Amino acid sequence: MEGSPTANVDWRSPSPRLLHVRRLEVGGATIVVALVAGILGATTSTRDGLIAAGVVLIAGAIVLAFTTRRVRAWGYAERDEDLLVRRGVLFSRLSVVPYGRMQFIDVTAGPIERSFGLATVRLHTAAAASDARIPGLGRDEAGRLRDRLAELGEAQAAGL
Repeated sequence: MEGSPTANVDWRSPSPRLLHVRRLEVGGATIVVALVAGILGATTSTRDGLIAAGVVLIAGAIVLAFTTRRVRAWGYAERDEDLLVRRGVLFSRLSVVPYGRMQFIDVTAGPIERSFGLATVRLHTAAAASDARIPGLGRDEAGRLRDRLAELGEAQAAGL
């Protein structure tokens, strides 16, 4: 977008390891559901069990392809006055979070994220609808971003 205020923004992406985490999550869930569907379907007939498992595996492959695009759609950019967070494939979303409006910043990591050395930075503002988060950052980058955002938030809030 040529005249867009985000046209010349230096977008940063999550770690490529986030794609591995999401593939592992989708693949694991697909296999478990396919096994359950196959076993339950096999109680009525072997053919029904194979069909049920096949349908789940095909659905899992479609979700896996969509997951790849979804992970690649995430991005964030630090500007002078605010943080931009973009995401979404079908419905793209751009969140603009002014530094002065940030109340606190969380850095979280589930067991799978931790095993891949990743974390998620979540920004909390006074607005109940704000859900700006940046998944799949390396631990060092997540810590750096948290500290930077906290510093900028304090400086911006002090100027109010």
